[in-house]
Amino acid sequence: MRRTALAALCLTAVATTGLTGCLSGQDKADDKPSNSSNSSKSGQSGQSGQSGRSSQASKQKDPFAGLSADEIAERAMNATTGASSLRFKGDVPDDETKGTIQIDLALNKKGECVGAMSMNGQGKADLLKSGDTLYMKYDEAFLRAQSEGESKSDTDAVVAMLADKWTKMSATGQDAKDIAGFCDLDTVLEGPVGVDSDADDSNSDATVSRGRSTTIDGTPAVVLNAQEGKDRYTLYVASQGEPYLLRMDSTSADDPGTITFSDYEEPVPAQKPTGEIVDLDALAG
Repeated sequence: MRRTALAALCLTAVATTGLTGCLSGQDKADDKPSNSSNSSKSGQSGQSGQSGRSSQASKQKDPFAGLSADEIAERAMNATTGASSLRFKGDVPDDETKGTIQIDLALNKKGECVGAMSMNGQGKADLLKSGDTLYMKYDEAFLRAQSEGESKSDTDAVVAMLADKWTKMSATGQDAKDIAGFCDLDTVLEGPVGVDSDADDSNSDATVSRGRSTTIDGTPAVVLNAQEGKDRYTLYVASQGEPYLLRMDSTSADDPGTITFSDYEEPVPAQKPTGEIVDLDALAG
């Protein structure tokens, strides 16, 4: 597997809430924010702001009343980094291939994860980490796409051996550690936040402001618009229940894309696969 910027991209989504350390915007939250006419669901417009759910949400007391945009972002950071499990899904760019990675992954602070990924929409690879073992299952389309440049005979041999079969390897091995690394929720959530918290507070180009209220997959949310230089981010923070980060849209030239967050505190079903499992460490000798 190629080493990609997937982990960094996913971390950036959460780390953006840590921009509060260097953002100067102090827009106060409205006591009665208006609901947008469109609702967002998984990155697309959904229910109308006139729906019963949105209407009910507008009548509820604003949990962020009197808070600045920075303070809302800080609450979102604390809630998100404090979660024991979550699921993230989105399309993110790959530094090496200049293509796009599709990712859907649930993970927890025990280091377990389960989900799937694809490269440029070419096939799919299922992945699961349980204990110190990383399991992956590739379909034929994925294997052929990742074997570009190899001879047909070598590619056919790989497909015959691995397609649609679970494989396993040590999660601490050289070939697995990059992927296994972003199955660690502590690493995913804490690393970038720590980096951002050390940012230069004098950065006058960084601002954050509160936008209009909306819904994300049925959950009422407040919109935060963040800008740092030429980079633009839109954050959606739950305004019902815990103030979790629900979605991030980035138009950054380096890290463009949309990532959604859901299933906070839900169990991660990372049970060892059954049936035949190809031991890649043993094959490597």
